[in-house]
Amino acid sequence: MTTWMSGVCEANGINIHYLRTEGANPPVVLLHGLTGNGACWTPLARVLEGEFDVVMPDARGHGGSSAPHHGYRYDDHASDVVGLIRGLGLSRPVLLGHSMGGMTAAVVASRGAGGLRGLILVDPTFLSPERQREVRDSDVADQHRRALGLHKSDLVAQARARHPRRSPEIVELLAEARLKTRMSAFDVLTPPNPEYRDVVSAIDVPILLVIGDSSPVVTFEMATELRSLNPRVRIAQVQDAAHGLPFDQPERLGEVVASFLRELA
Repeated sequence: MTTWMSGVCEANGINIHYLRTEGANPPVVLLHGLTGNGACWTPLARVLEGEFDVVMPDARGHGGSSAPHHGYRYDDHASDVVGLIRGLGLSRPVLLGHSMGGMTAAVVASRGAGGLRGLILVDPTFLSPERQREVRDSDVADQHRRALGLHKSDLVAQARARHPRRSPEIVELLAEARLKTRMSAFDVLTPPNPEYRDVVSAIDVPILLVIGDSSPVVTFEMATELRSLNPRVRIAQVQDAAHGLPFDQPERLGEVVASFLRELA
C-alpha cells in the first residue's frame, strides 16, 4: 500500500475519513460506490498522483467515516462532499465518482456547489424508477449482511472466483472495504433517487461520462441521450468492462481520466 496521508475532516455534522496524495497540484476528489471506500481508488490514484492532489474520502457508513443512524440519501452524501471540499480548502476541484459516488458527484455539480472545475462520472447509478425499485427489492442488502459474517479470506476467495481478471490488490481492497460498510449505508437504495436527467441538465461544468461496453446501468443509448440534454457531456466507452469498470480496467480508466484532467488544468 502506498503511504499517503490519512486524515479526518468534520463536514455536515459528521467525521469523514480520507486518504490524500497531497502536493501543490490541482485537486481531484474520488468518490467510491456502495460497499467501497477511498482506498479502493489506489490503482487510479497511483496513475494521477504525479500531476494531481488526489483526495479519496470514505462515504458516511463506509470505511473510517461516521455511520449515523439516518441520512443516507444522495442529498446527504452530496452535502458531505461539499463540506469536505470546504473543510479541506480545495480550490476548484474536479469530482470523479463511480456508481453511488457518480450520482453523488452529479448532485454536487448540479447544485453549483464546491466551485468545481469539472466532473467525471464512471457508470453512475442513473436508474429508472422501476429499476430503483428492483434494486431495493433485490437481495443485495441480505447478501451484504451475510458477507459481514465472513472472514476476509472467504470474501477474497469468492471474489477471485467471480472476477478472475481483477488484480489481487483490488480484490483485497474491495473485500476490506465491504467488511467496513455498515448496513445503514444501504438506505441509499431507497427510492426515489434524484431524477438523473434533471441533474445532468443542470450541470454547467465540463462532464466526462465513462461507461463500459457491457454495463447494465448506463448504456450507450442513455449516454447519448444525456449528451443531447447537456452539450457539455463527453462520452468515453471502455471495452471489456461492465459496472465494475474501475476494478476491471483500472489502467484504461486512468488513461481516459488523466487525459480529460490535463485538458481542464
